[in-house]
Amino acid sequence: MSADNSEPGHGNSPAAWTAIVIMLVAFSVGTIAFFFSIAWLVWASAGFVLIGLLVGNVLARMGYGVTGDKSFGKSH
Repeated sequence: MSADNSEPGHGNSPAAWTAIVIMLVAFSVGTIAFFFSIAWLVWASAGFVLIGLLVGNVLARMGYGVTGDKSFGKSH
């Protein structure tokens, strides 16, 4: 049997992966900085989480999102 999968991918795109990697690294660095009480690095990491969100949004608008024309989608 063949299942018709019309699911858009839910983040399986270069824009989503780039945003998540940036935010994951920033969150990890911020957690370590919080443990060592380095306040400026905690706040800088929080800023990089926001930058990751912005980068993902810009890349999606450039066509690298789930429905973008430059994205590698699933070929059926």
